[in-house]
Amino acid sequence: MRGPIYTGLESGQRDISLDATTRKPGLDKRSRPDWVVRPERSNKFALRFIVWVALTLGRPAARLLLYPACLYFLIFSPASHAASTGYLRKALGREPGRADSFRHCHTFAATLLDRVFLFNDQYARFDVRVHGEDILFEMTAREEGCFLLGAHMGSFEIIRALGRRNTAARISLVMYEENARKFNAALAAINPALSMQIISLGKIDSMLKVETALKRGEIVGMLGDRTFQGEGTIACDFFGEKAHFPSGPFRLAAMLKRPIVLMFGLYRGGNRYDIYFERLVNAWPAPRAERNTLFEQAQRGYAARLEHYCRDAPYNWYNFYDFWR
Repeated sequence: MRGPIYTGLESGQRDISLDATTRKPGLDKRSRPDWVVRPERSNKFALRFIVWVALTLGRPAARLLLYPACLYFLIFSPASHAASTGYLRKALGREPGRADSFRHCHTFAATLLDRVFLFNDQYARFDVRVHGEDILFEMTAREEGCFLLGAHMGSFEIIRALGRRNTAARISLVMYEENARKFNAALAAINPALSMQIISLGKIDSMLKVETALKRGEIVGMLGDRTFQGEGTIACDFFGEKAHFPSGPFRLAAMLKRPIVLMFGLYRGGNRYDIYFERLVNAWPAPRAERNTLFEQAQRGYAARLEHYCRDAPYNWYNFYDFWR
């Protein structure tokens, strides 16, 4: 029996085609959210230098480089800083200070750095506690393809590394490629044997590849907290305000009649991570009316659990733009 594939899908869905731009090739920047059109703020030479330091001098030395990098981000990315402050005000329940903004940025940078070591097959250097792992074992034992649904929160790579450790699974990644191409190129050079297999959103065969993986009993992961504005969304209560979440992951799961399991890999500081798995949808009922009701309940349940984990680990959520706009 083959192990599960953990496939990260950065959701930009309009519908089950998996990408809003698939139907509208001429979609201009005004129709696209800030996270898509904002240029990637990174430097390939700086990234390569940090990777070299990490693998040559070790994690403690590389972590020292995160401090000037975070200061640079806070000074030269005022829009992202303002969005971080707005989110932290909700998650912390108080007015965030400069230390909170720095910690938010540093947590994000630390999880990115740890990807270097995870890609270099150094999972053992981390102290990882797994909650609900039996859910995945059960799915794998039944050879039942299912969806893992997460968010841009904590570390998805720690979950993929867990899959490699426990099942020696082939790891794939379906994502919006442009936003991380520089960092992914640097990571791909670390360990070619573990480099990510990327299936880009917007390709004609994106959905077909996902469906084929599920039919083989593999596990497909999706990140369900980013969308194209006004395209295939459902408004949910999120920190006491209405926020729009993409409906694509849920429509796809309902159409393919696959279970949904929530996943969150939270960074706790130092070398510590907590991985959580929770059941969200066990089965989709046959009657359309019941399926639509479950669809809406699942969407709002996802938003509620995301808020729960944001309050539990507020510095772990990495949407540095106005999510409620």
